[in-house]
Amino acid sequence: MDGFGSGEETRVVVVFDFDKTILDCDSDNWVVDQFGLSDTFRQLLLTGTPWNTLMDQMMSEIHSLGKSIGDIADCLRKALLHPRIASAIRSAHSAGCDLRILSDANMFFIKTILEHNGLMDCFSMIYTNPSFINESGRLRILPYHDFNKSIHGCNTCPPNMCKVIN
Repeated sequence: MDGFGSGEETRVVVVFDFDKTILDCDSDNWVVDQFGLSDTFRQLLLTGTPWNTLMDQMMSEIHSLGKSIGDIADCLRKALLHPRIASAIRSAHSAGCDLRILSDANMFFIKTILEHNGLMDCFSMIYTNPSFINESGRLRILPYHDFNKSIHGCNTCPPNMCKVIN
C-alpha cells in the first residue's frame, strides 16, 4: 500500500543539489580559486578533459604545492553556507523529512562542509562522486560512473552529472 488514505504516514523525501544550493558557491571552483590555481584550471578546462578527471588533476596540482588534505579541509570550512539554508535543513530534518543530496561535487568536499556546519546527520543519502585519500596523502576524485570503462546506459545526462543507480 502506498500510504495515501491508508492511515499510514507518508514520509516526504527532499533532494538537494549541493553546489550553489546548499553551498552559496561551487565547491570545486572555491577550492581551485582559494589555492590560486584558476589559470591552470581554465587551461585544463579548454582541453575537453571530463570534469571529474579535471578536478582530480587539480587535486594533484594542490598536492604538488605541498598542500595537505588538512589544508583542503580548512579551505572548505571557509566556504559560505547561508544561515537560512542551514536552518531550513535542520527544520525539515526535525519535521521528519528524508533529506538527500544529489550532486556533481565529491564526497570529501560535501562531508567536510556538512560536518563543519553540523548538518551531516540530517542527510540519509548522498549521491555524488567518490573520493578517497591515497597512500601519499593526496585527495583522489573519481566519477560516479567510470565512463572510461563502460557506458552506464543513461542517454539523458552528461556522464559526469548522471547519478543513475544501476
